[in-house]
Amino acid sequence: MENIISSINDIVWSNALIILCLGAGIYFSIVTKFLQLRYIREMLHLLFNGESSQKGVSSFQAFSIAIAGRVGTGNIAGVATAIAMGGPGAVFWMWVIAFLGSASAFVEATLGQIYKQVKDGEYRGGPAYYIEKGLGVKWYAVIFAIATIISMALFLPGVQSNSIASGMNNAFGVPVAVTGGLVTVLLALIVFGGVKRIGKVAQVAVPFMAGAYILMTIIIICMNLSEVPAVISLIVSSAFDLEPAFAGVFGMAISWGVKRGIYSNEAGQGTAPHAAAAAEVSHPAKQGLVQAFSVYVDTLFVCTATAFMILFTGQYNVVNPEGGFIVENLPGVAFGPEYTQLAVNTHFPSLGSGFVAISLLFFAFTTIMAYYYIAETNISYLNSTGNKWMVWALRALILASTFYGSVKTAESAWMLGDIGVGIMAWLNVIAIILLRKPALRALKDYQEQRAAGLDPVFSPKKLGIENAEEWDKSIKEDKELQAV
Repeated sequence: MENIISSINDIVWSNALIILCLGAGIYFSIVTKFLQLRYIREMLHLLFNGESSQKGVSSFQAFSIAIAGRVGTGNIAGVATAIAMGGPGAVFWMWVIAFLGSASAFVEATLGQIYKQVKDGEYRGGPAYYIEKGLGVKWYAVIFAIATIISMALFLPGVQSNSIASGMNNAFGVPVAVTGGLVTVLLALIVFGGVKRIGKVAQVAVPFMAGAYILMTIIIICMNLSEVPAVISLIVSSAFDLEPAFAGVFGMAISWGVKRGIYSNEAGQGTAPHAAAAAEVSHPAKQGLVQAFSVYVDTLFVCTATAFMILFTGQYNVVNPEGGFIVENLPGVAFGPEYTQLAVNTHFPSLGSGFVAISLLFFAFTTIMAYYYIAETNISYLNSTGNKWMVWALRALILASTFYGSVKTAESAWMLGDIGVGIMAWLNVIAIILLRKPALRALKDYQEQRAAGLDPVFSPKKLGIENAEEWDKSIKEDKELQAV
C-alpha cells in the first residue's frame, strides 16, 4: 500500500506542479506590480479593521481561521523534513514560494470574496464557488469540492494528529493512542459547535500559539545572534548548489522547499479562499490583502524561526539522494518534530521537548479545525437540498481520520497529506490563472477608490463582473435602507 501511495505522490508532485506554482506566483507578482511589497502597511491596517455580522466573521477572525490552517505541523515538522530531504537550501526556496505565493494568495482570496454567497445563514465561498460562477464550469467545481472534502477530511488530518502524538510521546512519554483519543474528543466538542465557534476559538488560540512560539525562537536567535549571517549564507549558498557540503541536492532543495512551502503557507492551494469568503468586508480586495499577509506570518516568520533554531544548533540530518546521508548529526533520529525539540533542548534542556510538543498541539489542532471548516464549506456547496446527513458523515470521517492518523507511521501520513495538497493545488492554480481578470479588476478598483480618499466599496456590475449575486443583493439592500 505504501508503494502505491508513494507512486501516486510522485505523479502528483512532479516537476510540472512545482513549475506551475512558481510560474503562477511570478505572473501574479508582475501583473499586480508586486502588491506583496507595496501594500504591507495597508495589509496591517485592514487586518484589525472591520466587524463581524450575522452572516460573516470579522477580517481578523477570517485571518485567524486561515492562519489556523496555515500554521500547523508544517511549521515545525515540515521545516525539519525540508531540511532533511533538501538541505539548508530548501529554506530559501520556502522563502521564494512564500514571497511569490503571497500574490497568488491575494488573487484566490479576492475571488473567494467576489463569488461568495449566503448558505445556511452564513457566507460561504471558495474555489468550487468561483469556478462555477466565474468560469461557468460546474463539473470542474464539483471535482474540486469532492477532492477538497477527501483531502481535508481523510488525507490531511492524519499529518497533524500524527505530529501531535509523536511530539507528546517524545516529550512526556504519552502513548500515541491516548493523545489521539484526547485530540479527537476535543475536536468533536468544537466541530459540533459550527463555523462561528471555530472562528471564536481560532481568534484566541492562533495569536497565543504563534506569539509564544515566535517569542521562544527570538530568544534562541538572540542567543545565537553572531551566527545569523553564517546561517543565512549557508541557506542561500546551499539553495544554488554553491555549498560544497551539500553539492548535488540542488534539485531536491527546490523540490522540497516548494513542496513544504506550499504545504505550510497553502498559497495557491485553494484552502484560504474558504476563510476569506466568510469575512464581512466592503470590498473583496480588502480580504485579499489580509490573506496575502497571512502567508508572510506563516513562512517568513514561523517557518524561518524554526529553520534558524535547527541550523544554529546543528540538530538535523540531510539525506543523500543516492543513498545514505550527506550530513548525519543525529544518528537514528527520524525527521520530524524531533529535530525542533532537540534544537530547543540544546538551549533549554528541561523545557525544550515539552514546549515544542505543546506548541505543536496548538498549531496542529487549530489546523484540523480549519480543515473541518473547509470541508464543511464544500459539503454545503454540494448539498443543495440542505440534508444534514452529509455534515454528520463529514464529522464522523474527520474524527476517525484524526484518531487513525495519530497511530499510523509518519511517512505514510505525510505522503497522504502531500497527495491531498498537490491535487488541490493543481485544480486551484489552473482555475485562478483562468479567472485572473475579475481579481485584477477588483484590485484596480480598490486602488482607484483609495487614491480618491474613499473607503472602497465594491460594485461588480460597474466592473463588468457577472454572477456576484451576493454583492448585487447587498447593494440593493443598502439602497432600499437609504431610501427609507
